[in-house]
Amino acid sequence: MKLAVPVLNGQLFPHFGRSSEFAFFQFDATTGNIVSKEILAAPPHEPGILPAWLQSHRISVLITGGIGAQAAELCRRNAIQVLAGAPSEPVERIVTDWLQGRLELHANVCTRDEHHEHRQCGEHHHV
Repeated sequence: MKLAVPVLNGQLFPHFGRSSEFAFFQFDATTGNIVSKEILAAPPHEPGILPAWLQSHRISVLITGGIGAQAAELCRRNAIQVLAGAPSEPVERIVTDWLQGRLELHANVCTRDEHHEHRQCGEHHHV
């Protein structure tokens, strides 16, 4: 199975649709071990492009900080499980925590103000 995380300088990048790179992890669903990792440049930002691009790379799980409702729905239509509200931490830690069942997510209640600053709020929950 393959998992994707938007990334910048080794950390989760909080804006799914604005990420210029994604870390792709292949993992063994039986053992929960990471098999491989690669960083790929994302295609240019256009509505609806990223979900199809992720699906073309056979991504089955997306872990992100914030994602709009339309992008999340397009991911789901492409058979990608969306886990939003992840913290901006090193991507290896996020993936390892998820594989071990201890990743804490915030509710995906993200807005962008007039200066396009990212804001996350919500309650904690475990996946």
